[in-house]
Amino acid sequence: MTRIDRPRVTAVLGPTNTGKTHLAIERMCAHSSGMIGFPLRLLAREVYDRVVAIKGPDRVALITGEERIVPPDARWFLCTAESMPLQRDVAFVALDEAQLGADAERGHVFTDRLLRARGREETMILGSEALRPVLRALIPDVEIVERPRFSTLSYAGAKKLSRLPRRSAIVAFSAEEVYATAEMLRRLRGGAAVVMGALSPRTRNAQVAMFQAGEVDYLVATDAIGMGLNLDVGHVAFAGLSKFDGQRRRRLTVAEMAQIAGRAGRHQRDGTFGGLVAEGPDAFEPEEVAAIEAHRFPRLDWLYWREGQPDLSSVDALIASLTTRPDHERLRAAPEAIDLKVLKRLVGDPAIRASARGGNVSRLWAACGIPDFAKLGLDPHARFVARVFGYLAHGHIPHQWFADEVARLDRTEGDVETIAGRIAAIRSWAYIAQRPDWLADPQAWAARTLAIEERLSDALHASLTQRFVDKRTTALAKKIGGGLGALPVEIDAEGEVTIDTHAIGRLEGFRFVVAPDANAADKRLLLATAEKRLAGERRRRAQTLVASDDGAFALTHAGEIAADGLIVARLARGPSLARPQIALDGALDCLDPAVRQAVATRLRTWLDAAIARALPAVAALADAARAKEAGPALRSVAGAMEAGAGFAARLPLREAVEALTPDNRRWLRRHGVTVGALDLFDPRLLKAGAQVWRRALLAAAGTPAVDALPPPGAVTLPRGAPGATPASGYRAFGAQAVRIDLVERVARAAHDAREKAGKVPFAPDATLAVSIGLHAATVARLMAELGFRPVAPVEGIARYVWQGRPRARRVAPTPDNAFAALAGWGRA
Repeated sequence: MTRIDRPRVTAVLGPTNTGKTHLAIERMCAHSSGMIGFPLRLLAREVYDRVVAIKGPDRVALITGEERIVPPDARWFLCTAESMPLQRDVAFVALDEAQLGADAERGHVFTDRLLRARGREETMILGSEALRPVLRALIPDVEIVERPRFSTLSYAGAKKLSRLPRRSAIVAFSAEEVYATAEMLRRLRGGAAVVMGALSPRTRNAQVAMFQAGEVDYLVATDAIGMGLNLDVGHVAFAGLSKFDGQRRRRLTVAEMAQIAGRAGRHQRDGTFGGLVAEGPDAFEPEEVAAIEAHRFPRLDWLYWREGQPDLSSVDALIASLTTRPDHERLRAAPEAIDLKVLKRLVGDPAIRASARGGNVSRLWAACGIPDFAKLGLDPHARFVARVFGYLAHGHIPHQWFADEVARLDRTEGDVETIAGRIAAIRSWAYIAQRPDWLADPQAWAARTLAIEERLSDALHASLTQRFVDKRTTALAKKIGGGLGALPVEIDAEGEVTIDTHAIGRLEGFRFVVAPDANAADKRLLLATAEKRLAGERRRRAQTLVASDDGAFALTHAGEIAADGLIVARLARGPSLARPQIALDGALDCLDPAVRQAVATRLRTWLDAAIARALPAVAALADAARAKEAGPALRSVAGAMEAGAGFAARLPLREAVEALTPDNRRWLRRHGVTVGALDLFDPRLLKAGAQVWRRALLAAAGTPAVDALPPPGAVTLPRGAPGATPASGYRAFGAQAVRIDLVERVARAAHDAREKAGKVPFAPDATLAVSIGLHAATVARLMAELGFRPVAPVEGIARYVWQGRPRARRVAPTPDNAFAALAGWGRA
């Protein structure tokens, strides 16, 4: 084991939010050159951008596994711990989060840098207070500086996701948990930014920028935020307290909890932490809370170590040096990392072992160091590394293979998981492109893979934002937090309702219709918001409706009243068929009682006038059916005709019709009623416009007789066709249904023909039947209904004779009762 101890090694220890990273940046920039190693590529990129702003892009370098920006005159280097170029002689060196030397997966890297990475003039080790004893043992002359937290961190208890304060970060420990939590926040609070270690710096920066700019008030992250990322977080909520560490699922240590919780608060502003559940395995224990608040954590007594400069003379020597045990009591042999596992798997292949000789040993070990970004697992990753080394052992990686694999990933369509998977995959190829001797043109491929990663990152940011951010609901949540009076609700001429330029729905008449892209949880919030602010607009619309002329109102085929095309009421059962009730649409419930009554009164006035215009006979019949002076016969006839909305079959009213006085008949005639051979009706009601009103009144009265309206102007219909019913004014004769006014024309013609023929059989006028479109069978059935019977045809023409019974009293034929006498004689 090599240990280099030089003077001026300073350890800056303390909890989070102590400005340790900021201090290291200041110290490095004060030197002529420097280098800082970070635990995350994201953090290295963030600090690189800050130093570039101070020193300029020509003097600052960024080195990570997948990205390498090294200007010729670079003097300040920002790197991941694994990528630190220790061979460079720089005045200042710093290692961030040095306590990660105790991490089972990467700890040996941080321990190696802690022991070997030194600046020519100054070395700084940044980490937790828990490092103090192990640092004293490993670097006896280290100068330890304690940095207290600038602000107070306190426990705020458990809060439901819907109750979290703004500027909260919710920490989960898997991508699935992060996505599920972000989706829930989108529904409850408008959305959240997402930060995970697997994100590219570009995506992470775009997501954090949304949070920092206040476009969203919540951030969902993995424990990556515990590693020094600077965020304006006031509260940290733990979705759980256990994580899978690559080997098993375990509970977080108190130090890990504190590292994450410490992101709450900034500089001198206090912060809080808590959980999402109050009880169970994911709830904080009292002693854990006390330790986090007081920044008291178990001290580290040892760190993981592995030889940082292994023997590359042969594969056996390489493996032997990598498995050498440390010779210091404060160091422990690191668990077998994936690079060593892959190496052992590959050297078991005789062909690979035979190729790994001389300079190829270092190439094999470098290939084994390719990270498993896509988390494929040992076997698939080992096969990938074996293929890479197979090419490296004989020169360079083939251009075509590399180009094909990269091109396959250069696609931005797909969902969040698909794009994130492509980013993970392109990182492997970007890592390969950063190796100076693995490709024929590494610089070109480094630029190409970086460009693809940036395009994928932009697509991922857009996809994350689309999936987890509802800007409309976010704006509402913010405005509601400031009081309902602060909501700038606007309604344009088309009825679109917006808040802060975000469309939230439409005001269709008096009903607020939520935007169709809002989910169920959003709808509750949007409805509550709009209902509070649209009362004035609805009142104005109601006043406009009351002042409208009759032309603004119309009756729909469904029996509803529309005002300027919008439904405002429907007809309901009233004291009579001609006097239905008006039931205001439920959308008008939002109006004040006085305004509602004014609307109802206006609609009543229009309805009475409209019924009098469209169905004059029905209104008069309704009055006659209740007038004592009309007499029992007329009241019976009028009541039956009102119940049928102006139509009634004659046979059930036979006695009442015969009892009508001449004055009764004149009254009916004056109001347009025809007393026909088979039906009593007002011919005006057979028109299309009147049929709509008849159907609506019948439906409102609860009479399910009119299921459909007949085609306008139809005189005959196939039996059973829509509208071919007595309620619509049609009588069925065999396979046809004939309009009742045409039935009366045939009856009148048959009566006239009989009068001329006397007792001799006669043939009906065939011209009339043909013009109407009656079939021969229809004519025969109709004649039978009128009281005629057929006799033997002469020359193939059907002839009929009257078949009736003598009556006790004959009614003298008059223009309005000629067919009454005819039909009253009986039926065939």
